[in-house]
Amino acid sequence: MNKQKIGLKDKIKRFFLAKLRLSDQPVVRLYRGFGNDTQLLIDGHVFKRSALARNRYRNIDFVNLLAVLRLFLVKPYPNALVKVYFGEQVIETKANANGYFATALTLMEPLPPGWHRIKAQVVSQVITPELLIAEDEGKVLIPNSTPFICISDIDDTFLISHSSTIAKRLLVLLTENAHSRTPFDGVVAHYQLLAEAGANKQALNPFFYVSSSEWNLYSYILEFSQKNGLPEGVYRLSPLKRLTELLKTGRGKHHTKFDRIEQIIRLYPTRQFVLLGDDSQQDPVIYARIVAQFPAQIRCVYIRQIYAPNKTRTEQIVATIDAAGVACCYFVHSAEARRHSITIGLVQA
Repeated sequence: MNKQKIGLKDKIKRFFLAKLRLSDQPVVRLYRGFGNDTQLLIDGHVFKRSALARNRYRNIDFVNLLAVLRLFLVKPYPNALVKVYFGEQVIETKANANGYFATALTLMEPLPPGWHRIKAQVVSQVITPELLIAEDEGKVLIPNSTPFICISDIDDTFLISHSSTIAKRLLVLLTENAHSRTPFDGVVAHYQLLAEAGANKQALNPFFYVSSSEWNLYSYILEFSQKNGLPEGVYRLSPLKRLTELLKTGRGKHHTKFDRIEQIIRLYPTRQFVLLGDDSQQDPVIYARIVAQFPAQIRCVYIRQIYAPNKTRTEQIVATIDAAGVACCYFVHSAEARRHSITIGLVQA
C-alpha cells in the first residue's frame, strides 16, 4: 500500500474516531483503591483506544446510544508495564491480556484515615531510556474507625436497571444517561443515614459498591452516584466486555462478586459490615454465603424485592440468614429499610 493510501486510511480512521469521541492514544486509568494498616490494593486498566469523557448530557436517545456504545469500543493494551507511585514508594506490575492490572503495595507505616493520592505510569518496554506512554492520578481509601462498613450492589439496589430482563436493561442503558436515570425513591436518604450512623461528617461509614456491571461503565456509574448524592466510595466492578458482548452486560460470573466481597471483609477482620442488594439475580445467595462464612462480622443484610418470580426463594434465603443470628430486611420500598435500620439501632431516627 502506497503512502497516499496509508494517509487516506489514517484520515478516515481519525474522522470516525473524532465523531465517536474515541481516542487512539494510550491511556491508563486508575480506579479508587483501598487499604488497611499494612497494604494498599490498587487496580486499573490500560487502553490503546478509549472513550473520551462525556461533558454534555442531552437526553436524546441516539446521543445516549452512541455514548454507551463508545464505552464498549475500548481496545485494551495487553501486557503493558505499569509503575504505581505512592509517596517515595514505587511498585511495578503488568496488565493482563485484557489490559487490567491489580497490585498490592506494602506500607512502610500505617496511614491516617481518609483518601490518599496515588499515581500510575505506563512506560515502554522496548525503548531505553524508558519512554513515558501514559499516566494517571487516583486515590485510595483508608477507612475511618467507624461503627461499620457498607457493601452495596448497584443495579436494581439503588439504580433502577431492570436487570432481570435483558431487553429492558439494554433499553434503559442504551437510551438513558447518567443524568437522566433515577435511583429508587428514598434510597439515597437511607444510604446517607447509614453513612452518618454513629459517625460524623468528617469520618463517615465507608461504602464499597460491588457489582456485576463491567469496568466499561465505571465513569457512567460514578457520574450517576455523584449526581444523586450517594455516599462517596470504592467501586469494584466486573471484567471488561467488548462490543460483541454487549448483550451480556451486567451478567458477570457471580462467584467473582463473592470473591470481591470476601476480599474486602478479610482486609478488615475487626469490622462489622452491612450488606445491601436485591433479588433480581444472585445477591441473596451470595450474601447468605457471606453470612455463613463471616457470621460475627455481618451486622445486617438488606435485600430489595423487585422480581416477583424470585420472592419465594428469597424468603427462604432470608430465613436462613435470620436463623444465623444476622438481622435481615427483605423490602419493597426504601422507607421500609430505613425504618428497619432505626428499629434495630443501626441508625438514629
